[in-house]
Amino acid sequence: MTIKTETLHYRGDEIDMEATLYIDDAADGQRAGVLLYPEALGPGPNVHDRARRLAEAGYAALVCDLHGGARLCEDMSEIMALIKALSERPERTRDRARGALEALSAHERVDAARIAATGYCFGGTMALELGRSGAPVRAIIGFHSGLATVAPQDAANIKAKVLVCIGADDPAIPPEQRAAFETEMRDGGADWSMHLYGDVVHSFTNPAAADMGMPDFARYDAAADRGSWAAMMALFAETLG
Repeated sequence: MTIKTETLHYRGDEIDMEATLYIDDAADGQRAGVLLYPEALGPGPNVHDRARRLAEAGYAALVCDLHGGARLCEDMSEIMALIKALSERPERTRDRARGALEALSAHERVDAARIAATGYCFGGTMALELGRSGAPVRAIIGFHSGLATVAPQDAANIKAKVLVCIGADDPAIPPEQRAAFETEMRDGGADWSMHLYGDVVHSFTNPAAADMGMPDFARYDAAADRGSWAAMMALFAETLG
């Protein structure tokens, strides 16, 4: 096994985007693709580690851009302003997400008919908005993903099986937001499921979550991380083959 990385350039929301593809270069033929939309700060070490693991499992895994130029934004006030602007105009989020999908689909080593979209934190929101746009992806998995949207009626466009993995005590995704998402999915006729993890808060997949210094808001949880990863891989086996 030889995991190769390759930079893919694309446009999204009129911004120059830069993504990193992880792929087993020793394997022949095309393989299913997985989009990984990062947390709100941008493509950090955790999402790159996840992509490498997926490549080792036989997928072509693309660490997508969020803010342009693969930039990491570490100023929380700037991050919140950027995310607020995107949340209020989902077409911008969808365009950034779609640019990555098109770049991955066009790659010669990727089977464009077998692609899944995953995301962490706001990246999970991005994956969901991609689905709401009617994009041809087979599965959508959100990890501690924001579930709210200003266009819930667009759930009727979702073609993928949807799985969201949420900490039951995540202050960023309270019960009211989960309930609204359930209503949205039902009304839209989506094929969806939600996994809740007790005594788990935000960023439970990120081993560096403690660096935020807000354990009541964000902290790593190894059991929830393992369980949600296994649920994702099971959904991939079902939908990507």
